[in-house]
Amino acid sequence: MLRGVMAVLGLLLLAGCAGEVGPSVEAPSMYASMAREGARVDAVAAATMISQYRQNNGLGPVAVDPALTRLAEEQSATMARRNKLDHDAKAPLAQRLNASAYPASVAVENVSAGYHTLAEAFSGWRDSPPHRANMLKSGVTKLGIAASYAPNTKYKVFWTLILASTEPPR
Repeated sequence: MLRGVMAVLGLLLLAGCAGEVGPSVEAPSMYASMAREGARVDAVAAATMISQYRQNNGLGPVAVDPALTRLAEEQSATMARRNKLDHDAKAPLAQRLNASAYPASVAVENVSAGYHTLAEAFSGWRDSPPHRANMLKSGVTKLGIAASYAPNTKYKVFWTLILASTEPPR
C-alpha cells in the first residue's frame, strides 16, 4: 500500500514538473534576420558592438544619431529598390550629407548586401580592409545604420552604415 501511495505521489510530482516552463530565452538582436518585411536593425546594439570593437582598437565609442540613421535608411532603401549595391545609388555620401544639412566634419560609409543579420554584416565589414578602416576611423563619434529587405533581388538585404562626427577636426 505504501509503495502504491509513493508511486502515485511520484507520478503527481512528475506531472507537476512537466507543466513548468522556464523563462524563454530570446536570441540577441544582432542575430535577428533582416530578410523579412518590416525588419529593423537594432541601432543601439550596432553602436554597442562597433564601440566595443573601436575600444579594443584604442578608439572612442560611437552613439546612434537619428539623422544619420535616416540617411542610412534612405541609402539602403534606394539600393534595394534599384537592386544595386552602390555607394552612389542615391548620391555620393558628401552630397547626401549636404542635402540633409548634416554638419559632418568627417564621415565614412560602409554599404553591403547579402548579410541577413547584424552579426554577419559586422563580421563582413571587420574582415574587409576598407570597411574595417571605416569602422576604425579616428574622430567619428556617431553612427546611423539600416538594412532594407528586397525579396525579389539577388542579395535580399542591403546594408548601410554611416559613421561621422560633427566636432571640428583636431
